[in-house]
This record gives sequence, structure tokens and C-alpha cells, in this order.
Amino acid sequence: MPYLDEETRDDIPAMPDGLEAPKKLPRVLPVLPVRDTVYFPHMLFPLFLGREKSIRALDNALEKHRYVLLVAQKDVAVEDPTPDDIYWVGVIAEVMQVLRVPDGTVRVTLEGVARAKVTKFMHTDPFFKARIKVLESVSATGPNVEALMRSVVSSFDQIVQNQGGYSGRPIPPELLMNVVSIDDPGKLVDTIIPHLPLKTEIKQDVLETVDVIARLDKLNSLLQKEMEVLDIQRNIRSRVEKEMGDMQREYILREQLKAIQQELGERDGRASETEDYKTRIAEAGMPEDVESKAVKELDRLDKMPFASPEGAVIRNYLDWLITLPWKTWSDDRLDVDEAEKILQADHFGLDKVKERVLEFLAVRKLARDIKGPILCFVGPPGVGKTSIGKSIARALGRKFYRLSLGGVRDEAEIRGHRRTYVGAMPGRVIQGVKQAGTRNPVFMLDEIDKIGTDFRGDPSSALLEALDPEQNDTFSDHYLEVPFNLRDVMFITTANILDTIPPALRDRMEIIRFSGYIEDEKLEIAKRFLLPKQLKENGLTPELLSIYEPALRCIIREYTREAGVRGLERTIGKICRKVAKEVATGKTGKTIIREKNIKTYLGSRKYHFGKAEEKDEVAVSTGLVYTECGGDVVSIEAVVMHAQKGTLMLTGQLGDVMKESAQAALTYVRSRAKELGIDEDFFSHADIHVHVPEGAVPKDGPSAGVTLATAIASALTRRPVRKDVAMTGEITLRGRVLPIGGVKEKVLAAHRAGIRTVILPKENESDLEDIPSDVRESMTFHFATHADEVLGIALLREPGK
Repeated sequence: MPYLDEETRDDIPAMPDGLEAPKKLPRVLPVLPVRDTVYFPHMLFPLFLGREKSIRALDNALEKHRYVLLVAQKDVAVEDPTPDDIYWVGVIAEVMQVLRVPDGTVRVTLEGVARAKVTKFMHTDPFFKARIKVLESVSATGPNVEALMRSVVSSFDQIVQNQGGYSGRPIPPELLMNVVSIDDPGKLVDTIIPHLPLKTEIKQDVLETVDVIARLDKLNSLLQKEMEVLDIQRNIRSRVEKEMGDMQREYILREQLKAIQQELGERDGRASETEDYKTRIAEAGMPEDVESKAVKELDRLDKMPFASPEGAVIRNYLDWLITLPWKTWSDDRLDVDEAEKILQADHFGLDKVKERVLEFLAVRKLARDIKGPILCFVGPPGVGKTSIGKSIARALGRKFYRLSLGGVRDEAEIRGHRRTYVGAMPGRVIQGVKQAGTRNPVFMLDEIDKIGTDFRGDPSSALLEALDPEQNDTFSDHYLEVPFNLRDVMFITTANILDTIPPALRDRMEIIRFSGYIEDEKLEIAKRFLLPKQLKENGLTPELLSIYEPALRCIIREYTREAGVRGLERTIGKICRKVAKEVATGKTGKTIIREKNIKTYLGSRKYHFGKAEEKDEVAVSTGLVYTECGGDVVSIEAVVMHAQKGTLMLTGQLGDVMKESAQAALTYVRSRAKELGIDEDFFSHADIHVHVPEGAVPKDGPSAGVTLATAIASALTRRPVRKDVAMTGEITLRGRVLPIGGVKEKVLAAHRAGIRTVILPKENESDLEDIPSDVRESMTFHFATHADEVLGIALLREPGK
């Protein structure tokens, strides 16, 4: 492009639009490129100049005639435009006021004068300077022009009146009054067009339109289009407002609050919460699928109104996922000798349990990746099932958590509630793992035999997955809905009896039986654990109270009769409380409890040690039973009464199995009537009544068969039963003696009662290995295969002898 270096005539006449008087305008002007807007004649507007070229162009205009040519840039991103980057048609503007700002920018007020076109650029450095040509507008009058002007004014009026949904800058109402008073069509267009939200290209096209009618027609079309857009916006807004409830309104208000906080530089609460959750999720160490689920829930939360009820549910869910110990472990104490010392220090006896724990530790030391064992401790109350669990955790160096299942009837207690329910939360298993804080705690499920079942489900069935080593690595809680690995948890369950535990659940557990303590074990437990504990709890010291060993043995024999040591502990506590009262009331010196003064503190003895029965009696036999509280000794009584028709009456709250055992025992005795010296048709004129004392206690099971047969045979033969003999065993119609369970507990019960002769089924002979050697050596055992052998041992040979 040719550039000119010299200026020609400084002033030329111009013919602006309409009826305006001609002005003398320079022919060569400095050029100011402006971004993102198009200026028109008749406009008074401010402009900020920051580019060096623009400031130099302004200075040149101020030195001469105060006129500049404003042209629009084609691309607003260009910082240093060339002649090819700007439109060549612009507006001549007169500089009205200049204000220089300390930061180097210049604020200038300009007024548009006339359209002009660049014909040639004189130079582009140090600023743009060009030869221009004023574009003369072609004026017009007539009905068509008047109609177009009225249409334009009317449309503009509607836009101003309905600008509540207007997408551009608000139009001042006083502008409408100014527009109504304009008679010139060209000036009308130039006054309205700058206030419409149009693209730069569209405004530039209107600026370059010299014909007034064409320019007026373009404006009319643009106004009509803008009115249609306004109608659509108004309809959308009306529909949204109708559908928007309280939650949407709150969302909009919170979004506005967020914008205000950002403007003020304050931290956004929702953004802060989201970032906090993202950080905690990343640090929780979740498996990939669980983390994906957490992130998905967080995205849902981020899109919800802050106070939405569903938001509170999601927050609670995320808190549960994050706080679970996905990667937190307790390091096992793999020193087997040290673990054994801890177990021995905490509990006396219980050798099988300790051996099993040490076996687990030894295997864990050799093979790191092993499944957690599922142990079931079965035994009477008070024998240390629960307390040994705490010792196991201490020996392993793990956390301990105990969950009591007694009376639990709802499946959701184990596997949790689904999140659709109000107040839903995970089941007790997941809660226990969270409370323990590690993935591998010792988890005790206490009283598993006391679980109930009703319309809410079967909790024992829900435990099948948790207690199965092949399945519990993907345990699924209804609330979490993601798998959690329970494989490393060491589950220990406790029960008093196995009969009430479902077979499927029992099959998943390793059964370890706890028998009752013998007298010597109780004595050691009392000296090592119970007495020091009670002294401490009652504020006493060994200097204030001492209980001699004969006194402890007397307490065990004559004031308690139990498999465990709870009653023994309570009795020792009773003595401690009485001594504490004496000390508190001013007594000085040490109190010593001996066998001769124990009655002062405990009253009369409750049990007669060594005397199951006072004397040999007819029709009273001594049996051995196994209950939830361990083994026990029971007397069975039989009475023969003359009657027209023989019947068998059974009392003592007997179960169906025990009643059938009584029928079988009677049938056996009748079949052996001749050998026993009994009238073979005795049953036709005699009734037999069999009673088992303590009628308030339910009794059942087949193991009393030989005891029932002995009592009935004694009643019919009038031969007394030896008071120092106890027996147990199931009987058949042919008199065979079948094996029974709970041999150790029953033998220990006989030993506690002072009975030293016990009759057992022959097939139970191997069970004697579980009985402590000192108990075995102090007792005599007879092993019977037939009831005849039992009667031969238990019944005296002649009546009264």
C-alpha cells in the first residue's frame, strides 16, 4: 500500500447527515484503533487510552485541530494492529476533555462528528496517520421514511419497557425521551444503534451504510429480531420461575452469595467442603472401585443445594467411607514366647485356647498372608471366655472389640440398613471395625447362641458371610454398598451351648470347649486374680485384709457351686465390703479371714461339700447333667403306687426327649423283671411316678436314661441306690448304654459334689483324657455297655444293705 509523507489541505468542508450545518474538518487525521466497539456520530463518550501509539496520536491531535479518526479492530486480541487489522471506515471525533492518570493511561472524552473513510495511510509509526474522506449521508423524506421511523421508535420503546430480561446493558429511560424528539432519520439510527447488544461486525455494517433509508431499514430489522429474543427470554424466565421452588430459589441465592464471596476474596464454603472431601478420599487408601463410588457420590453432593436433606445423607455416607480403616493395620507381635507369657499372666488354665492362639502366631510368623481364624469358645458362664479374648488381643498386639449378640433379632443389626431409610447406618460389624480403627482387630461376637429370629430377619444367617473365610474378603454391608475385606479380622465367638446355633453357622467355626474349673484351679484363680482385684475395687490393701487358703477353699466348697468363678468373685467381694465398712468406722489393724471365722462374714454355709445324698435310699438315683452353666448333679426320684391300670407319670418340666428316655427305661425294666425279681405283670396294677427335682428348671436330653432306669428298678425291687455313685448314659429298649456328651463337665460336677464313683458309657472312655489328672486319680470310673452292669454297680445287693 502506498503511504504519503506529506499533508495536503488541512481543512475541507464536510456534509454531515441531515440538516446539520457543515463543519470544517481536517483532511489528514491521526487514527485511533479501538477494541470491541464501534462509535457513531452524535455520541458523547469516554475512552481510555493505554497503548503508546494511541497516546501519541492523541497528542498530535491536541497540538493541531483536536480531531481524530476512531476505527474498530477486526480482532480484539491483536495488541499492535496493522492497517490490515482494522476497519477503514470509522467516525471522526472531536476531543472534548483529556485526563492523564498517574499510571500512564489517558482518559479522554470524545464526541462523534461524522462518518469517514481512510483513503491512504500517511504513516504507521510512531502512530497511525491517514488521509480521509468524509462519507456524505444521502438524506430522504416521505411517508415511507416516516413509517420506518415510527416503527423504529415503537420497537425501541417496547425494548426499553421490557428490558427486565434484557441481555445487554440497561438502557436509561431518558434516552427514550431523547429518541422521540429526533426528527432526522440518520441521527435517529446513530442514537439508537450503540445501545443494542450487537456484534461488532453488525454495527460496523450499519456505520458503513451511507444511504439513510437503507440504514433505517437495517435498524428496524435488528429491533424486530431483538424483540423476538426478548419474548423468548421472557417466556423462559416465566416458565423457570413457575417451576422454581424453595430449593431452586435457595440455590440461586447461594450462587449469588458465592459470587459475592469471590468478589470480596472470601472462601466459598461449598468449594471448601468439596476440596476437603477430595483430599480425605485421596488419603483414605480406598480400593479403586470404592474410591470411584466415593467420588461419584461427591459429584452428586456438589450439584445439590447446600441444605438439601439428601445432601446430609451423602455427607454421612462419605464420612463413613473415609473413616473406615482401609489401609490401617496393627502389627502382630510375632514373638511366640512373649505372647505365651502374656496369656499365662492373664489367665490360669485354659491350655487348649492358649495353644491354639500360639499356633496361629507361629503360622503367621512363617506365612504372612493367612486368613484370620474363626474360633468359637463354648462353655458355661464365668469360665473366662470373654476375658481370654482381651488377652488374645493383647498377646497379638491388636485392637479388641466386643459385640454382644444376646437378644439381637434384626438382620440389619449385622448388615446395616439401606440408605433409603431415615437414620440408616452400617451394621454392627462395620461399626466395630471402624471403632477398632484397624483392618485386623480381634473381634469378639459374644453370646452367639442367644441370637433370636423374628419377622425382621435372621441375624445368624447374616453372619454366615462375615464368618466364612472364603467369602468375608468381600463382605458387603447394605449401607456401604461396597465390599470391605474382613479376611484379616480374627473373629472369636462365645456360646454357652451349641444346640441353638444353626448348623451352617456352626460349620464355619472352629469349636473350642471350655470346661468348668476344678477346686484347685479356682483356688489359684482366687489367689492370683480375684482377691487382688476385689481388694483394689474396695479400697483395701493386703495390710488391711488377708484371706487364708483354707478359708478360700471353704468358700469354694460350701458357699459356691458353679463351673466358673463369678459367684466366687462376688463372695470374696462381699467379705471385702464388710471389712471396708469396719475400716471406715474406725477399726484398726489387719483383718484375717480363717475357716473358723468365715461364718461371721458370709453367714451359714449354702452347700454341703462331699454329700450328694445323706444316705443310701430306695428309688433315688444320682445323675449327671450338662447345662448352660456347666455340669451339675441331679437326683431322680421314683414312686410305685397301687392302681387299677398302670401308667407312667413324669414331672419336673421334662422335655420330649427326656420323656421318651423314661418310657424306654421303663420298658427295659419290664423286660428284665424276672432277672430283677419283680412280678412280671406288676404294671397292670401299679402306677409309677418319676420326678426330677427343681421343677422350675426345664430339662431335656437322652443322657439321663440309665439314671431313670436305676430309679425305677430301685423303686420296684426296693433295693437302695448307692449314694456315692453318679451315672450318665443313654439307654435303649434292649438295655444298651450309648455314648453322651459333656463328659468332662459332668465328671467335674460329680467331683465338686464329693462323689468319687462315676458310671459312664464304654464309648466315652477316651474322653477321660480331657479331665485333669488329679481329678482322675481321685475318682473311680466304671464303663458300662449294658444297663445290667449299671444296676449291678448302683444297686445294693439286698434291701437295706
